[in-house]
Amino acid sequence: MSDPARPFQARADSHDEAIPPLEYRDFDQSHDELPEPTVCATCGAVYIGGRWQWRTRPEYAYKTICMACHRTVDLLPAGYVYIDGPFADDHLVDVLELLRRHEASAMEHNPMQRIMSVDEGGGTTVVATTGQHLAHVLGTALEAAYQGRLEVKYSHDKKLVRVYWRR
Repeated sequence: MSDPARPFQARADSHDEAIPPLEYRDFDQSHDELPEPTVCATCGAVYIGGRWQWRTRPEYAYKTICMACHRTVDLLPAGYVYIDGPFADDHLVDVLELLRRHEASAMEHNPMQRIMSVDEGGGTTVVATTGQHLAHVLGTALEAAYQGRLEVKYSHDKKLVRVYWRR
């Protein structure tokens, strides 16, 4: 029999086990089965309270690879932002700085929303994102800051968004 006065102590290895990587699914509906707390072994984001957050890693936590890191490694974005036009070419440093500020703000609230890559080749700058929402936010930020023409196109299954901004 256990001593009722003795405080509960988890086994040292009870939470230090790996959980297989998550499948690509909608960010808002994908974590129902994750035990808490779970930490991403790549970026250190912590899944607790039903969502991914930037927190100090708990002493005992399950490990997995979050979907943002998984998408980045597999080169499978959920959104693309295409930046084109003479204004964009002339002010690319400012444009990219604006996008990075909006990414930082989005990541503060949701670590799964990240810029995966920026490809400046071929006359059109292409920004790949881990989430559809971030791609849409970045396009809207470009339009609000610099005007221009914004077009947003979702795939037929709504799992990929392509945002086109031209000025």
